[in-house]
Amino acid sequence: MEAASGVAQRYATALYEYADERSILSDVLDQVRSLSRLIVESTPLRDFLKNQTLDARQSSKALDAVLKEQGFGEAIRHFAGVVAQNRRLSRFQEILGAVLALDAKRRSEVVAEVRSAQPLNTAQRSNLQARLAEAGYSRVAIVEHIEPELIGGLVVRIGAKLFDTSIRGRLTRFQHAMKGAA
Repeated sequence: MEAASGVAQRYATALYEYADERSILSDVLDQVRSLSRLIVESTPLRDFLKNQTLDARQSSKALDAVLKEQGFGEAIRHFAGVVAQNRRLSRFQEILGAVLALDAKRRSEVVAEVRSAQPLNTAQRSNLQARLAEAGYSRVAIVEHIEPELIGGLVVRIGAKLFDTSIRGRLTRFQHAMKGAA
């Protein structure tokens, strides 16, 4: 997995330790997974998080309302508010991924950072897990990111290994091959 930035790592560690100290880690991790999935599946939410022109207080209130409506607990809502107040919402998905990576490391799992043009459905996720198991990665935690510019396919990073089956990657490799042939 691409190492989380220092900022994302600090926020992730703070949430993880806060939840662990209060014996709510399991609930918080479930909510982090749910929130991460919600961000992956909701283009309007991703656009909101990327929008850095909004006032921090307004962003915090709007995000709290959405999270409350979706049934997220106080710890996650408060954490999201802190992230919003500190104008780090553009890094929120990275922060959530870093929380999951911390948990995976604690459980001796390998983290697979998966980038796709569209959210993976359950069947695709299961197929990916099976393929990774065949490749020798039996204990894998998948952290999913959406990048529409990939057009289709996947980019999977596990540690230093990168598997690029995206259409963008194929076009880039084809372009390089054509330049080499000229």
